[in-house]
Amino acid sequence: HVQLVESGGGSVQTGGSLTLSCVASGYTYTEYCMAWFREVPGKEREAVAGIDCDGKIIYGDTVRGRFTVSRDTAANTLFLQMDHLKPEDSALYKCAAAPAPRFALLWQWPKDQIGYWGQGTQVTVS
Repeated sequence: HVQLVESGGGSVQTGGSLTLSCVASGYTYTEYCMAWFREVPGKEREAVAGIDCDGKIIYGDTVRGRFTVSRDTAANTLFLQMDHLKPEDSALYKCAAAPAPRFALLWQWPKDQIGYWGQGTQVTVS
């Protein structure tokens, strides 16, 4: 049973930093690729950052240069270091996992039926 649990969200001032964590269980990192997404009511779910199963890192255009994604394979944990935060970064941040053949689809079309999803952790920047 695949389970993803996010943590690390909170409230921060503009320009501040936060680090999010997503602990995965029920599979190993070689089986599933992982990524971070964010949700704002009334908007489409947005791809933030991800690491494919070969270790290639990708970023969404709005966060490139400010956010850093990494993973601890031994702990099956995905991290998101968020620096220089802006109010428009406020969102519910969710991590998701999908097997390699579906990861590109997950990144482009981040719907619930594509992969596994955590419940999310809220980030508020003011």
